[in-house]
Amino acid sequence: MPKSRALILSAAAAIALAGFGAPNAGAETSTDAQFYTPPATLPAQNGALIRQEPIPLAISLALPGMSGPLPGKATRIMYKSTETTGQAVAVTGVYFEPTAAWSGAGPRPLVSMASGTIGQGDQCAPSRNTTTPVTINEQSIGINYDLANVYALLSRGVAVVMTDYVGLGTPDRVHTYVNRVDQGHAVLDAARAARSVTGASITPTSKVGAYGYSQGGGAAASAAELQPAYAPDVPLAGAYAGAPPADLQAVLESIDGTTLAGAIGWAINGFLQTYPAIAPKVDLYTNAAGKAALERLKTMCVGDAIANYAYQRTSSWTSTGQPLAQITATDPELKSVVDAQRLGRLRPGVPVRVISGTQDDIVDHRQARQLAVDWCAKGANVDYLPYAQLPGAGTSANHLAPAIQDEQLAQNWMIDRLNGKPAVSNCAALPLLP
Repeated sequence: MPKSRALILSAAAAIALAGFGAPNAGAETSTDAQFYTPPATLPAQNGALIRQEPIPLAISLALPGMSGPLPGKATRIMYKSTETTGQAVAVTGVYFEPTAAWSGAGPRPLVSMASGTIGQGDQCAPSRNTTTPVTINEQSIGINYDLANVYALLSRGVAVVMTDYVGLGTPDRVHTYVNRVDQGHAVLDAARAARSVTGASITPTSKVGAYGYSQGGGAAASAAELQPAYAPDVPLAGAYAGAPPADLQAVLESIDGTTLAGAIGWAINGFLQTYPAIAPKVDLYTNAAGKAALERLKTMCVGDAIANYAYQRTSSWTSTGQPLAQITATDPELKSVVDAQRLGRLRPGVPVRVISGTQDDIVDHRQARQLAVDWCAKGANVDYLPYAQLPGAGTSANHLAPAIQDEQLAQNWMIDRLNGKPAVSNCAALPLLP
């Protein structure tokens, strides 16, 4: 076993034993295979519920101050959405019905949770990892680290739905990682589908929040931008976009050679799914090592990618010896695909909270700040917060720490939006902030 993989296994096991559930084999049953296979014909309506089944929650996940029964019940769902090209697509996810009562204003609200980066293999899907947030076997290392946020919201009486995103979980296509439209639609349609889940206490008038960090931050940001035109029936009240990859060209430059360099392969694979016409260009620019990496990464979770591709440079994947970001910046066809994912060109119709670490070495802080600047320029209500960090502190501090630092503030901000409290924008102060 490679040393890096052994370290990841040890870390994952430590997380599991620290109260995030025990590792399991993660084997798929025949029932799972049947559930995740889309039907031949999909409903016409976006957000229509296709199928559902109850699933267990992590029995040992505990939060400070939480005691008694599990904070809710989980239901695995499949629903209809529409991807970038306008094609109907089946998306899976999971709905969480709280045990706690909602004590705020109006009917019980709903948060549509967008997961952070968890991989491209179908086994990585959040809805497959609710019983044990850490899944370890000889083939894969999966981590559903958003369950802690889910449990915290459930404990406050907020219902939660978490999308698996397009192609993550279902075997019919490759997960379209960081695709702006696919992700935004999946988040919004999950909120629609949640209304039809058996036993759900939310209503069509329940206020909805979009919430995510890293990949999820981009998905929540996209949902906020697309909601006015795509899903006006979803009563969105606010969106939390933590460390959002708003400008993929900038992110390609910052993430190359880091612990999560493998995510670049997921982005390329996702682009090939949505834009198959670029396949000849990808074939031209990738060498044998690059082609092998793309194929292997299709079936990997985040732990696998770190264990196998941490600190690799994309210059070792290209036939020209150039970093991938240099190629996407100069090749018109590839540049167009990357540019199509740019966030900040549409005005969100609801208040948004944007946070980022100033020394984030995975998702470049400057482009996250630019998203806030772009939204402010369009008259959006933006609460922007940069978290100051020390240069060279490492991935755990620079990319992950702001999510932990901001967790309570972010959830309080979201609860205020779901309660109908007006949001305060700090766009006027933004020129003075880093």
